[in-house]
Amino acid sequence: MMEKIQIWLSSHTEAIIYCILLIVVGFPLIRLLGYMIRKGLRKKVSEQAIMLFSKGVVYIGTAVIILMVLQQAGFKLGTLLGAAGIAGVAIGFASQTSLSNLISGLFLIWERPFSVGDVLHVSSDHGIVHSIDLLSVQLRTFNNQLIRIPNEVLIKSSFTNVTRFPIRRMDIPIGVAYKEDITKVMDILREVAEHNPLCLDEPPPVIVFKGFGDSALEFLFGPWFSKTDYIALRNSLMTEIKERFDAEGIEIPFPHRTLYAGEATKPFPVHVVPAPGTEATGGHHE
Repeated sequence: MMEKIQIWLSSHTEAIIYCILLIVVGFPLIRLLGYMIRKGLRKKVSEQAIMLFSKGVVYIGTAVIILMVLQQAGFKLGTLLGAAGIAGVAIGFASQTSLSNLISGLFLIWERPFSVGDVLHVSSDHGIVHSIDLLSVQLRTFNNQLIRIPNEVLIKSSFTNVTRFPIRRMDIPIGVAYKEDITKVMDILREVAEHNPLCLDEPPPVIVFKGFGDSALEFLFGPWFSKTDYIALRNSLMTEIKERFDAEGIEIPFPHRTLYAGEATKPFPVHVVPAPGTEATGGHHE
């Protein structure tokens, strides 16, 4: 038995060395080629196209090396490919969902509704696009978790690309007491936007008096900003609005409720109980 093994090894030494070289040298070269493609195309095409193209090169190169190794090992590629074809048909019937995701991924690549680095809102999932593959899209949430969304879900449902355009508008609802002057409130909000360095001058901020709320005059304050300044601008604006309203004596009310017992009933009595140590001032208030 040992003699037969030695004879086989001696007669196939060249093929064995060739297979080892293919594996040891070929796989690192393919990875290096993928890295060079990503680096060379970074400033010419989108990050999405770079990722898909580099992965395609790596997958195809890996398949070619495996076929070459099998051929050197004595496998008949015709028989092997025939078996692979039959297995592929069986797997295809068993994995229709994956095929649907693959086709959906091709549509997403063609339409390019978002790219790597965009912020997406997909139903209850929110995050930054981490990678775009043929079967799924991966989102990195703002608390650094990974969400995998099948491409079929993105094709069949609606989603929001928050950072598609370079500038955005931040809509902040604001309520003030009914006693406040509407023109004065709008002027204060306009001055806050003008003095904040993160607010854009063009387009000008949107300031709308929306109407009469349950317990407040309601406004919409919408300054424009660069999409990268969202958190910094929101924090600074909320602080500046509160400080200006306090300085100008503008009241931000809390919800008010009135108790009414009905026309046919007696007024609802309210008894004022004096604090200990103070002079009693009894009486009723309706």
